[in-house]
Amino acid sequence: MFEPLLRSYDEKRRAELVAAYMAVEYAAEPVAEVRFAALRQPSLRRTVEEMLRLRGRTLVRSGKAEWISGYRDDVTAELGADPDCVPPVADRAALTLVLIHSVAIPRAAGLLADDSWMSPYPATLEELRRRSQLPVGELESSLRRLRTAGLVAQVKAGGEEAGGFVPGPQFHRLTPAARRRLQEELILAAGPGSPLAAAIRARRRGQEHDRGESA
Repeated sequence: MFEPLLRSYDEKRRAELVAAYMAVEYAAEPVAEVRFAALRQPSLRRTVEEMLRLRGRTLVRSGKAEWISGYRDDVTAELGADPDCVPPVADRAALTLVLIHSVAIPRAAGLLADDSWMSPYPATLEELRRRSQLPVGELESSLRRLRTAGLVAQVKAGGEEAGGFVPGPQFHRLTPAARRRLQEELILAAGPGSPLAAAIRARRRGQEHDRGESA
């Protein structure tokens, strides 16, 4: 699959490109570009991007000098329209609760950056049980599935800090557009009657109207 892209490179460069590709695709956390020549050099990084594109993926920058891969936005839209790719309602509800309590509330308190989906503020299981309308057994089953999928991570209690759940490593793989969409969805879920939620719905209606006229 990658041969046409790699054909013009010598053996050393090919190895560097494949190593960078494998790292960003399979690492649990973003990888530092200083470790991979094909991520440090813009021309080689563009080739890694093209390799990923052939698989429906793209490079995602994390911080100033770290990279990981994620689905391209157009591929994400197609997968989201496929019922077989959408998690069960209970799993989505459990994930929403984790995001609200570990990200949205700390962010509103000024403890997290606006674009960060990683959080050191775990949502405790007791809090999730109290806020959820799911039966306890179903909630815990959903959390286990979300952990397996890398969508949540469990933080063990230590010292005076309570344990709980935070967004998992898959959130590193969100593109900027996907992070914005998730931010909007969280606003709609946490404050559906807020002015900001109303503005989001109005903007989306306008976009749908524009797409309908251009079709």
